[in-house]
Amino acid sequence: MREFIIADNQDITSEGLVSLLERLAVAGTISRVSNRKELMEQLADRPDAAVILDYTLFDFSDFQMMNAKQKYHDSIWLLFSDELSKHFLRQALMSGNLFGVVMKNDPLDDIIAALKYTANGEVYLCELAANVLREDVPNPMCDKLTASERLVLHEIALGKTTKEIAFGQNLSFHTINTHRKNIFRKLEVNNVHEAIKYALRAGIIDTSEYYI
Repeated sequence: MREFIIADNQDITSEGLVSLLERLAVAGTISRVSNRKELMEQLADRPDAAVILDYTLFDFSDFQMMNAKQKYHDSIWLLFSDELSKHFLRQALMSGNLFGVVMKNDPLDDIIAALKYTANGEVYLCELAANVLREDVPNPMCDKLTASERLVLHEIALGKTTKEIAFGQNLSFHTINTHRKNIFRKLEVNNVHEAIKYALRAGIIDTSEYYI
C-alpha cells in the first residue's frame, strides 16, 4: 500500500482526507505536514510517497513545487485546492512532471476516484485540468528566437556570463553579445530576470536546472 503525505493547512480538509483514505483502505501510513520543510523531510524518508497538496495554502512557489517533484521523481502528487489558475495548471501539467489534479468543490465521487488513482500511482485529472490541457496555447518563444538564440538564452538562465558562453560554444564574445541583444529585443524584456521567466515558461530551461 502506498504511503500518503497530506500537505494541507486547512484542518477540516486534512481530517476529511484522512477519513476518506482510511475508509477506502488504499493507504498505508498517513502523515500530515504543515510546511515545505516538513514535506521535504518526509519525502527524504519516503521518496515514493503520495503527496496531496493544497498549493494555495502551502509555502511553496510553483518553481519550488516542481523542483521537489523532480527531485523525488518516484513520488506521485495530487494537487487538491479550492481554486487554481489556468496559468499555474498549464505550467504544472506541461512541466514534464506528473501531477494529478482534483478540486475541493468537485463531486465526492471524483475526489474518491482521484485518491484511488493516486494510491495506484496513476495521474487523475479533473475536468478543469483536462480542459486546460486541451487548449491550444501557442508557445511565445517558438517563432521569436532562432535555435542559436534559444541555446544562448538557456546558458544565460543557468547564470553564465557572456564570456563563459562564448568560451563554451567556441564563439566570439561579439557573437554571443549580439545574440544576447537580439534575445532581449525580440522578447521585449529589459533584464536577465525577465528573460529567464520567458525561458522557464517556454521550456527552454527546465525547472530542475534553475532554483529560485
